Amino acid sequence: MAWSRTYDGSEPIRLNKWLGQSGVCSRREADALIASGLVAVDGAVVTDAGRKVEAGQTVVLNDQAQAALAEGVTIVMHKPMGYVSGQPEPDKIPAVRLLTADRLVGPGEPPARDASLPPIGRLDEDSRGLLLLSSDGVVAKAVIGPDSDLDKEYLVRVSGDITEKKLKILRHGLMLDGRQLRPAYVSRMESFRLKFILREGRNRQIRRMCEMVDLEVVDLIRVRIGPLKLDNLPEGHWRMLTPGERAALVGG
Repeated sequence: MAWSRTYDGSEPIRLNKWLGQSGVCSRREADALIASGLVAVDGAVVTDAGRKVEAGQTVVLNDQAQAALAEGVTIVMHKPMGYVSGQPEPDKIPAVRLLTADRLVGPGEPPARDASLPPIGRLDEDSRGLLLLSSDGVVAKAVIGPDSDLDKEYLVRVSGDITEKKLKILRHGLMLDGRQLRPAYVSRMESFRLKFILREGRNRQIRRMCEMVDLEVVDLIRVRIGPLKLDNLPEGHWRMLTPGERAALVGG
């Protein structure tokens, strides 16, 4: 299905710039799509990337453009503890080692051993749960780009005395690395289990937040990234991201 969106900005903007800002593709990808005649403004094909789009005009990427953007591979994994998300040190095991046929759930096939599949939002070695590995730049921008507003949900088991005062501090009021954290949704689910929903991903953020209120993280699992849920994917297994899930992530 073709991607379509009406520009509602107050000032005219270059077509390639706006497509990049919209999250549907990078500016470089926009340049290529426009040059190939795959983008239209108010029904007229545009081949000039510098063409200005004005408020009320509708931009459409046709089906061929959508297919070109979807050529990247995105893998959904339930990462176990003990594996690192990205390029490891010599004594660490990378999560890509799990991309074997016997661990695949559903259709697809394992990627080539030399395929580049960087993590889209890291998950610590001592954490588990939903991890995306992708060569799709649009998905990466949607999930971890500077303008991304996708929230991430974690279930966290802690040790220590959980009080309402500590929960209030966790929700709002902490600073990490000299910078104020964005407000977080933190709720108590069971005696020692908390739910965190974050809209940012600082290095070991939840563990460091908990340490600052004298709580120790015993177990941490990421169960959702925006509209994408871990659901019943077994630990240590993986599957391919579906076209519908990709569209939901990138807002297409």
